[in-house]
Amino acid sequence: MRLSGSGKTLTILVFLLTVFGLVMLSSAGVVEGQKKFNSAYYFFNHQLFYGVLPGLILFFIASRMHYRLWRKLALPILILAIGLMVMVFIPQFGLTIKGARRWVDLGFITFQPAEFLKLAVVVYLAAWFGSRGSQAMSQPRALAPFLLVLAFVALLLILQPDIKTLALVTLIGVALYFFAGAKLSHILGLILLLGVILGTSSFAPYRFNRIRAYLNPTVDKQGVAYHINQALIGVGSGGLFGVGFGQSKQKINFLPEPVGDSIFAVIVEELGFVGGAAVLALFVLLILTLVGIARASRDQFGRLFTLGLAVWIFAQMFVNIGAILNLIPLTGIPLPFFSYGSSSLITLLAGLGVALNISKH
Repeated sequence: MRLSGSGKTLTILVFLLTVFGLVMLSSAGVVEGQKKFNSAYYFFNHQLFYGVLPGLILFFIASRMHYRLWRKLALPILILAIGLMVMVFIPQFGLTIKGARRWVDLGFITFQPAEFLKLAVVVYLAAWFGSRGSQAMSQPRALAPFLLVLAFVALLLILQPDIKTLALVTLIGVALYFFAGAKLSHILGLILLLGVILGTSSFAPYRFNRIRAYLNPTVDKQGVAYHINQALIGVGSGGLFGVGFGQSKQKINFLPEPVGDSIFAVIVEELGFVGGAAVLALFVLLILTLVGIARASRDQFGRLFTLGLAVWIFAQMFVNIGAILNLIPLTGIPLPFFSYGSSSLITLLAGLGVALNISKH
């Protein structure tokens, strides 16, 4: 089956974002890679061989599989994702880094199950909501199974702890519930309930300090506000066209997490406002393309899956870039396609492969 216009656009955007992300990671990770691994291109090589290549293979395979197969496998996929989440608490497999149990180490590979969970939640909720009509979704009892799944997932994420992923999964779930035809009053009540749960489960001194830094970046420039100040220096130094590719000064022992949460600051410093705008434009085009595929989808599962994917990408992009520009408090959410992390990239490319197959039908 030939690609539609939206399918071709999606393929081009995925290719551009993947290549652009890999190129910028190669620049952002030079100093960090040399310092930590004695290899300037450690992050580039690792992302290429363990993220980009497997991700593109899964993107191709998923694009060739009829998307309705994912609807049939929705429950097993969710069970597998939850099983992987449980593995982080098993001493033989769980890997703790900086006090958080978010990784599974199988010896030959280390990955974050929470990344796979995002895709599993999108697949399962799209299948579950898609199998019910909008009239059924407007009934209060439709909330019960949805809340049960969300509560169990929330428990596992709180225990890790991984509040940022919990917030993202919650947002995806609420959005899909809304797109499936839920009443606005139910949505507002659900948001209030989940907001209270997230608020009480996420309280910690360092999160309070992030809010302080957001409200007043000058409060402690060498302490709680150090990260945001270094990010803003990088963004401000870029000007219109940037200081040049590979010439960032902030990535040299100043900017925390230059290959992770802060990579957008490196992009703007090196490529300027033009480079930052190009990144935003690519994301906006990708999201609009996914929304277009959703609108043209012939069934509810295809529509909800693609919308869920769009919400996922938009939320991570908005929160990451918004935090770097101090529009919202720092949260530690990576920038899709650009931030270092093979688990995230592989899962995202697999999901986009499903969206590509939906566009074919």
